Amino acid sequence: MTRELHLHKAKQIFLETLARRGIKDKRVLEAMETVPREAFVGLHQADFAYDDNPLPIEEGQTISQPYIVALMTEAMKLKPEDTVLEIGSGSGYAAAVLSRIVKQVYTVERHQVLARLARERLAKLGYDNVTVLCGDGTLGWPEHAPFNAIVVTAGAPNVPQSLVRQLTIGGRLVIPAGSSLHQQKLLRITRVSDDETETEDLGGVRFVPLIGKEGWRDREGTVTAPPRTEAGRVTPLSEQIRKEAIHIPSIATVDLDGLMARIGHSRLVLLGEATHGTAEFYDMRARITRELIEKKGFQFVAVEADWPDAAQVDHFVRETRTEPTQEPTFNRFPTWMWANRQVLEFVQWLRGHNRQAGSEDKAAGFYGLDLYSLYSSINAIIGYLEQVDEDTADIARRRYGCLTPWERDPITYGRMALTTKHESCEQDVVSMLHMLMQKRLEYSIHDGRKFLDAIANARLVKDAERYYRSMYEGSVKSWNLRDQHMFETLEHLLDFHGPGSKAVVWAHNSHLGNAEATEMGKRGEINVGSLCRRHFGDSAYLIGFGTHQGTVAAASDWGAPMEIKNIVPSVPDSIERLCHDTGLNAFFLPLRHGSKDLVKQLRPPRLERAIGVIYRPETEMASHYFNASLSRQFDEYIWFDETRAVDALASEVEPGIPETFPFGL
Repeated sequence: MTRELHLHKAKQIFLETLARRGIKDKRVLEAMETVPREAFVGLHQADFAYDDNPLPIEEGQTISQPYIVALMTEAMKLKPEDTVLEIGSGSGYAAAVLSRIVKQVYTVERHQVLARLARERLAKLGYDNVTVLCGDGTLGWPEHAPFNAIVVTAGAPNVPQSLVRQLTIGGRLVIPAGSSLHQQKLLRITRVSDDETETEDLGGVRFVPLIGKEGWRDREGTVTAPPRTEAGRVTPLSEQIRKEAIHIPSIATVDLDGLMARIGHSRLVLLGEATHGTAEFYDMRARITRELIEKKGFQFVAVEADWPDAAQVDHFVRETRTEPTQEPTFNRFPTWMWANRQVLEFVQWLRGHNRQAGSEDKAAGFYGLDLYSLYSSINAIIGYLEQVDEDTADIARRRYGCLTPWERDPITYGRMALTTKHESCEQDVVSMLHMLMQKRLEYSIHDGRKFLDAIANARLVKDAERYYRSMYEGSVKSWNLRDQHMFETLEHLLDFHGPGSKAVVWAHNSHLGNAEATEMGKRGEINVGSLCRRHFGDSAYLIGFGTHQGTVAAASDWGAPMEIKNIVPSVPDSIERLCHDTGLNAFFLPLRHGSKDLVKQLRPPRLERAIGVIYRPETEMASHYFNASLSRQFDEYIWFDETRAVDALASEVEPGIPETFPFGL
């Protein structure tokens, strides 16, 4: 698929999403359709221009989420003859949208680089009714006042009166405002007379701070709040969390009997993580999992990793193979997520446990749920068929051959498959799965576990092929396909292990917390946690993790080298800051079994941080915070105030280790 065709298709899906979320003004929708958002982001971000997410731009700033741009534009109740003032030009995108609706747009940006780039972009694209100024936006632009409408794209501590005075009578000011640096109310203020205004609350939003004389103060590049009379005082909610928290003296010595009692007879225990690179999260999950296996008879661990890589670990812990396959293990970015000392210590423990189990049935397994291993899975299927049915192996080579040209770049396959120039491989991979299912009885006689591996890989190839095509049809669809695959893989594993089998799942909070309790759910996203809650009810116990500061293993971009990065201390009013303000270094916080009053107080949405394999501290608010209702998202929350990065098994330090993990250790 050409980039132009992809962007056109993505834009249509995006416009349908805006309409579904309540944007009704046809002129706003037409303007959003007309303005090419891809022209206002970097080239490496262009493919994601119509995802409903903010994206990073120059100077550590962001281009706003498209839905918010549409919402604020619609809220101004614009007319074709209006003159509008925008505070916070950013990349120039919102000003371009406004220019398609009104007569004249004036826009003010405090960053010189952004103002210059916005001016150049707008001129190049022919938006000749937009004028850009570099200056303090909180003071407005009095030379061109009065304005029919003013929109502010950053959060103010209070409504700047300079802006109100620059409105016409009947003019509308749309502004995020509130005492929190990072959580505000979107207000529409109408000037009804020289001295009178009417204010409407349009709901909660989250913006970067509005810096300036009538905004937040900026001291040496640092945003600071106005002086507080009770600085440092612990909030009542933090104090209540402190009272109900169960202190963790150390991961090694903490008594888990209380947690085991709260988990009760749950069939699934979902253990999250707030980052993909924090040692304490891995160590605590390992400690809890050991007790679940030893004391409650849990049969396997399913992790957010590719099936073939996890199968290598499963062979290691079961001692069913003593040498690695030719396929490198955990060789795909990000290697540190599973090839680290914390995971190594756990799988070595699991191997020792299985040696003492006494039988294959009592041995605990290790499986992968993810679907990125398209070609490793194809190789595994063909390798299996070569052992049990050479004729079918030949058919598999021909059918999977459709995907061979894209082995190094499956994302490009997804783009090409959506054009008429390249035929989709969908039918071939679906047919191959059906063929394997039809031969299920014949093949499983040889070795049920080997057939489980083959059929899991065939399902993965089928779902991965759909996933790579869906990446060009919107982020919600691709996310949902991935999590649906992980959940269905988990279901198949439970079925394989028999009625009453029990599993531990390791994945990121964003996959394991109930999506319906977060802004993900509002976007139409599902996840493993919401699907488990829907299908297993209270038999699934969802545990989230969090931290305030420390270090983390992460990259700056997809495919970039791993770095040890400093975690920025959590923002005010966030879930993390509430936990930090308790003064406790680590604790369990029961939510399902917590007091009704605490559960109620933790129900309103608050900011929560999510750091994946990529961490960009410079755009942390836009890149890593989202709204979530903690007491609806999780059954329990585990807190570590200061954490450190995982100990990655780096090849440059210990040659050969990642490639042969875990066999080479």
